[in-house]
Amino acid sequence: MLQPPLQALLRPLLLTENFPPGRGGMAQSCDRIVRALRGSGVSVDVAHFSARASDLQITQQSGGRLFTCPVEADPGHAINLLWNALEQSAEPPTHVVAFGGLLPLLAAPAFAAWLQQPLIVLLRGNDFDTGIVSLRRGWVLRDALARACRVGVVTQDHQRKVAALFPATPVQWIPNSIDANEWQLHDFDRQRAQAWRQATVASGRRVIGLFGQLKQKKGGTLLLEALRQSGDAARIHLLVVGDIEPAMQAPLAAATEFAGVTHIPFVDRFELLPWYAACDLLALPSHYDGMPNVVLEAAALGIPLLASNVGGMADLLIDGDNALTFAPGDLHQCRQALTRAAELPDATLRRMGERLQAEVLSRFRPQDELSGYRKLLQETARPLATQPIPLNVPLHGPRTAHRSM
Repeated sequence: MLQPPLQALLRPLLLTENFPPGRGGMAQSCDRIVRALRGSGVSVDVAHFSARASDLQITQQSGGRLFTCPVEADPGHAINLLWNALEQSAEPPTHVVAFGGLLPLLAAPAFAAWLQQPLIVLLRGNDFDTGIVSLRRGWVLRDALARACRVGVVTQDHQRKVAALFPATPVQWIPNSIDANEWQLHDFDRQRAQAWRQATVASGRRVIGLFGQLKQKKGGTLLLEALRQSGDAARIHLLVVGDIEPAMQAPLAAATEFAGVTHIPFVDRFELLPWYAACDLLALPSHYDGMPNVVLEAAALGIPLLASNVGGMADLLIDGDNALTFAPGDLHQCRQALTRAAELPDATLRRMGERLQAEVLSRFRPQDELSGYRKLLQETARPLATQPIPLNVPLHGPRTAHRSM
């Protein structure tokens, strides 16, 4: 008898707080991973803890189901509603996967134990960096990592750190990817970028982009102070695209006194392309980070980076070769990098961008990311002979009344 392919036997349940229609890099990454796995024949059920939902909804999608779980003011209620739905399901999962976030990390270990299935924890950047030292959330993360049969991370730095704390738990590095076939500049993107620069940016200024949410912990204050002290502010125009943390609004407003500044509110991913095209460099001055999608997006378009050498940036960027880098939190080095950004010839910046583009397109490919997650699922899957009986199937046949003879 022909056996079904292995991917057809896999049905991971992925718990997440970040999934479309939610916005941001985490939702984008989660959607990319789910789509890739489903496209390869793996059935993926997604449980999305969402503040937008008013009641539990189960939607059949191509390649799996979507459980939309209302969080509101009582996360415990949402977790119990989801468990009730899973307990009645005729299609139990083969894995329970926590995709970062507090609620997935809280619920996944219990679900995996009750379902008698392997627990996988997928960490992004801040899930670990802030979670592991949080007095409130640290125990949730540590408990999940201790119970996991496998941990997936997006940077080699996190691979080393998790392995050092939990030596009995295998940790797999699966970097994010970028699809150059769908992510590329077109003539109208460049035309819009050029028109904006001509109308907004003073002649001779370099445009440095800050994309995503502008936060202090992302190094926003450091960059603005380094720019103020550099003496090169008159040669730089900051293009800030995305939401601004309240604590950053005053420093950014003050920066307009010594530098050109443009703020564009949050826009969807493909609407970012003209803004990328308008940049000479993209800045990521993070104090700590994972592998932000904007790194790969800028790199795939040939835009060099001005960034701290932390997290996934350290896996990719080489100072003076494909980027301008500095130690995290080092005001002096950040100031020097800004001066170099203002002074380097256009041809030098262009060559840096081309080298970065070639590196990303050869090392951070969608097929490699998919292969990593498929391998993770296949290596942790339980043999069919040891799969538990679905929870909604009775362990015994129907009871019959005892009749005395």
